[in-house]
Amino acid sequence: MEKVLMKGNEALAEAAMRAGCKCFFGYPITPQTEISAYLAKNMAKRGGVFLQAESEIAAINMVLGAAASGVRAMTSSSGPGISLKSEGVSYIAGSDLPCVIVNVQRGGPGLGGIQPSQSDYWQATRALGHGDFQMVVYAPASVQETIDMTYLAFDTADRFRMPVMILSDGLLGQMMEPVVFPQIEVKIPEKPWACCGHKNKRPHNIINSLYLQPDELENSVNERFKRYEIVKRECPAAESSFCEDAEIVVCAFGAAARIAKSAVNTAREKGIKVGLFRPQTLYPFPVELIEKACRKAKIVLSVEMNKGQMVDDIRLALNCRLPVEFFGRHGGNIPTVKEVSAQIESISERIK
Repeated sequence: MEKVLMKGNEALAEAAMRAGCKCFFGYPITPQTEISAYLAKNMAKRGGVFLQAESEIAAINMVLGAAASGVRAMTSSSGPGISLKSEGVSYIAGSDLPCVIVNVQRGGPGLGGIQPSQSDYWQATRALGHGDFQMVVYAPASVQETIDMTYLAFDTADRFRMPVMILSDGLLGQMMEPVVFPQIEVKIPEKPWACCGHKNKRPHNIINSLYLQPDELENSVNERFKRYEIVKRECPAAESSFCEDAEIVVCAFGAAARIAKSAVNTAREKGIKVGLFRPQTLYPFPVELIEKACRKAKIVLSVEMNKGQMVDDIRLALNCRLPVEFFGRHGGNIPTVKEVSAQIESISERIK
């Protein structure tokens, strides 16, 4: 397979088409606009539909309609745009529809800034819309992993009939790296629930998220949460390095994990027993995997491009048996290897 040099946003867009995405609805916002631009140029040539909606709200509701017809559909945005889509995401979840949502994160709150950030962690894993529902959230750390997770996101969405988010950021979206596109056969499952014309061969299908009877709504939510239990068992993923003997475990996701990895390698060269744990799914959080990675740890350091939004998930996953410290930069600032290395060395001195 030939390697090509591609920008993260464009690689994601290309991967979506190769994964069988037939409909994209979006609206421009920095730093994700290259996704829309790439698809605008290429989607029609590949038998798909690209439409720039009049707003983010319109875009997510177009995704709902396309997903209801059974096709693979996607939207992308960044912070403020994702917030506008939140009501539609809840409707999609309540209608048990599969789709992929991409968030190329920027600084916030409010309009914030256009530089990279990881400040939408809570939004993605806790409250992207009203009501009892969840999404699978993938957190790539390279352009290649962005491609791989895009394929996986569409398969996961179809399998569990739920929205799936790829939580990228401005750094991953704008950087260029050599990548390979897997040559795989796309297998889209049958969707007997889809509203795509019955031709008098079956009863009408109805896609709906409204239940006026409390028992009906409760039963619907309970059935959905049975699927979420399967998601929690089968979907968690993470990567760990040097954790076998680690007294300090650095936990980081996405672009911040690249910086943390270099800092861990530097500390290892100095004889510090430190390891790296990188969640690849933020929901479901890889509880069993982080427990295994921290078996010999005395302390965990969470490195993030926000104010510490992953810290509580780490504490909960470890049943609060280990102290969890935090180091991060935010507002569009990116932690440096030197800064993270200094934190590791400081902790190492304290736990001797």
